Amino acid sequence: MEKIKYVPIKTLFEKAEEYIGKKVDVKGWVRSRRGNKYVQFVALNDGSTIKSLQIVFDLAKFSDDDLKDITTGSSIHVQGQLVESQGKGQTIEVQAEELEVYGTSDPETYPLQKKGHSLEFLREKAHLRPRTNTFAAVLRIRHALAYAIHKFFNDKGFYYFHTPLITASDCEGAGAQFQVTTLPLNDLPTDKAGNIDYSKDFFGKMASLTVSGQLEGELGATALGCIYTFGPTFRAENSNTPRHLSEFWMIEPEMAFYEIEDNMDLAEEFIKYCINYALEHCKDDIEFLAEHFDKELPARLKFVVDNDFVRLPYSEGIKILEQSGKKFEFPVYWGVDLASEHERYLVEDHFKKPVILTDYPKEIKAFYMKLNEDGKTVRAMDVLFPKIGEIIGGSQREENFDKLRTRMEELGLEGMEWYLDTRRFGTVPHSGFGLGFERLVLFVTGMQNIRDVIPFPRYPKNCEY
Repeated sequence: MEKIKYVPIKTLFEKAEEYIGKKVDVKGWVRSRRGNKYVQFVALNDGSTIKSLQIVFDLAKFSDDDLKDITTGSSIHVQGQLVESQGKGQTIEVQAEELEVYGTSDPETYPLQKKGHSLEFLREKAHLRPRTNTFAAVLRIRHALAYAIHKFFNDKGFYYFHTPLITASDCEGAGAQFQVTTLPLNDLPTDKAGNIDYSKDFFGKMASLTVSGQLEGELGATALGCIYTFGPTFRAENSNTPRHLSEFWMIEPEMAFYEIEDNMDLAEEFIKYCINYALEHCKDDIEFLAEHFDKELPARLKFVVDNDFVRLPYSEGIKILEQSGKKFEFPVYWGVDLASEHERYLVEDHFKKPVILTDYPKEIKAFYMKLNEDGKTVRAMDVLFPKIGEIIGGSQREENFDKLRTRMEELGLEGMEWYLDTRRFGTVPHSGFGLGFERLVLFVTGMQNIRDVIPFPRYPKNCEY
């Protein structure tokens, strides 16, 4: 083949006027093939865009033998003239002049045929599903959102802070952690009392995969001012639901000198920025997902971007729910940890705007949240979205040494003197929040199951690949 620089299909569509009439070099995977005894049409996709490029093979130039290996799923390399298309459904096409088949695909055994497949079926083929239009679109949006997150915080002067994946602390206090050990599981060493002797383990103590980078993030914030984490977290909850994963990614900014109001301002600005970025840079993919899965998706994204978020104390939210006249599956009362149905009612039915709920009862929130003057509630904040419920959870952190230590003693938390040191030495008001990345991707893509917005989902009884 002639030495020509390969051009991604996305570039050919975006800059067609530069390439029409020129010989181009394209590569990709075959989505479909059709035609007659005079001409064959191949839909080629290289992953750079939701759009496939039509390749036209004139059978006066190519024999049946030349084209026999071009089947759905095969990979090919084509050179030819890029021209305006005369047919419906595409604006440009390549008149093939040269062909190289990289890899064949047996049409009898290739799982991803042109017919539609259920998301459940594709979940079982997670190693191949990125080749489908649906999951390629989701993964491109996922990339765009990840980039937007880094850009947002970098442009605001935050520092990207790497917190450990292996830790001896449990930020959430729920105990749902994956243990990390090098001890022989079939012959665990024990002490005189019969307990496992962790002094013989690799770290000399019990260690686990992190459930959150927040506590270590606070250490960074009380030195650098404003930091954010963005990394994998792990939770061993036996939750087999469409909203839970055992391995997922978290974004956790922590800001010194931020009060709860500053925290809410940042959360609203941040989430709107990310959604706006996706609307601007992932238009084709969002339109595809809207057409095939959720026709209300673009309007719902604009709904969040165009509305100021309502800020509402938890106690007022409870009153609204109690007076709603709606029969909820889970009962409503002051002190309850709100369910998704309660959160969505406030957003979708009552206010018809995103809601930031504040000042939760201390008993249902984490130990590190700042106690309000009433002694019953803490300066927590949850951002509630349509279709999702809670998408962000955060708080002003308790900076008072005595109050924090008392709360930790009430809950029996030990071995965290290092955390208390941030209150011993130069304590300051500070705040932060956490956003589960997959929940953001779920919202922006309109997908219904969180297992469909991460390449290789981890959940109970599933750890493939």
